[in-house]
Amino acid sequence: MLLRRCCALLIMALWAAGVSAQTNIEFTKYTLDNGLKVILHQDNSTPIVAVSIMYEVGGKDSFEGRTGFAHFFEHLLFEGSKHIGRGEFTKYVEEAGGVLNANTSQDRTYYYEILPSNQLELGLWLESERLLHAVVNQEGVETQREVVKEERRQSYDNRPYGQLLYELFKHGFREHPYKDPNIGYMEDLNSAQEEDYKRFYETYYVPNNAILSIAGDLDIEQTRALIEKYFADIPAGAEPPRVTTVEPPLGGEVRDSIWDAKAPLPALVMGYRTPERNHPDYYAISMMNQVLSQGQSSRLNKVLVDEKQLAVQAGSFPSFTQGPGLAIAFAFGKPGSDLKPIEEVFNQEVEKMQTELITEREFQKLRNQIEANAISGYGTMSGIAEGLANYEMYQGDANLINTETERYMRVTREDIRRVAKKYYTKDNRVTLYWVPGSKEDSK
Repeated sequence: MLLRRCCALLIMALWAAGVSAQTNIEFTKYTLDNGLKVILHQDNSTPIVAVSIMYEVGGKDSFEGRTGFAHFFEHLLFEGSKHIGRGEFTKYVEEAGGVLNANTSQDRTYYYEILPSNQLELGLWLESERLLHAVVNQEGVETQREVVKEERRQSYDNRPYGQLLYELFKHGFREHPYKDPNIGYMEDLNSAQEEDYKRFYETYYVPNNAILSIAGDLDIEQTRALIEKYFADIPAGAEPPRVTTVEPPLGGEVRDSIWDAKAPLPALVMGYRTPERNHPDYYAISMMNQVLSQGQSSRLNKVLVDEKQLAVQAGSFPSFTQGPGLAIAFAFGKPGSDLKPIEEVFNQEVEKMQTELITEREFQKLRNQIEANAISGYGTMSGIAEGLANYEMYQGDANLINTETERYMRVTREDIRRVAKKYYTKDNRVTLYWVPGSKEDSK
């Protein structure tokens, strides 16, 4: 369901909206001679350790004109390596009492294992094998091609609202590869060959394109020695290519109706062009979205769901992207309802944000929410390991895990009104009406 996917994105947006001012996460950061960045956080309170590695390659990094390679590799690199048989990555971790997983965003690919701390060396060995000795051959490609194609069918093509975020970004970007689906187009999945994947692996899976982030029950000096053992001899690669496309202004509102025979409810979805995650305005935009949609007393929920009863759910959040992205707003109407009144109410709420300062009470509540999130934001070793890597990759400063909320606290009510005026304009948005049924049936 899109509702679940939107909630997941909202959680990531809330993570980005302030989870760090009152944290005191100590860490050691250094770089190996081959360019591998290393971040270590020691916490000996629980005998577990999270071993993770983040590669700066994601859905936007189309390769040889083909899409979906980064996500495909998330699957392919569990196939095995020179010293690990097919399917044995999972077996090693589970037999050691741990768990493992991976995920791919538009900008990065992330692998991790959560292990008993006496199995730290196992995690390092596994990730060094993935980095240096992964087996990329036609057998693995064909196996994972079918897995990814089935995932696309289940998660995108045959699921209600499965194409919604893709359609939003496709309409919001004409040139930048954010316009393409993370999972790739089916024709690219069908046509890519073994040599394409080998070239991709050799290009992006190099130590100078990775961040090794480890958190948990460890000894810093011992861990450094193990990292030296498993990673120091891996040769650096050439600097991977980076997306340099500069998307031109939207140049006017983009409107469309998308028919979805599987959707039970009509939905209004809008995307406003916004700056990259590391832009100073991101903080005010994020806080504006919290006022609109965080909690039962938020403006959108109060007006659209409670008072006017036009929608069953409404929300908004900025996308979490390395480059300029979209701030997303959505509302699910009742069965058979007209989406126009929902859009009118949303426009009215945005206009209030543009013309009036949020109240002092709202502002203080917003600041309290951010501080509360700061206290509770990192309750697991895996969350700390990923947070450190995210901050280092997206913003070049892992210590923002401790200090970023200070940036939110510097945002004023005037700043929130200013970004509402600057970015939430009709000419800077995509508006999609998501309509249940088929277009043919409506004629």
